[in-house]
Amino acid sequence: MKILIGLGFVVILAALASAGWFMVRRPGGDSAAPPGRRMARALAVRVGVSIAVFLLILLGHLLGWIHPTGVPIQG
Repeated sequence: MKILIGLGFVVILAALASAGWFMVRRPGGDSAAPPGRRMARALAVRVGVSIAVFLLILLGHLLGWIHPTGVPIQG
């Protein structure tokens, strides 16, 4: 489970980096799609993977695969 979540975070960062690359890249490149469209697609992938990672963490917690190890409450 930790590997899947870590891999999801790596994919999120890669999609964010590619969106940044398409944003600063000069227009008129060799590709068929304009850079704005490619940037929007990369950001959409980032949002989709972020939602999937969140749901995976939620599912893992509900099924008992992930246990909270937070700071104990002092009272």
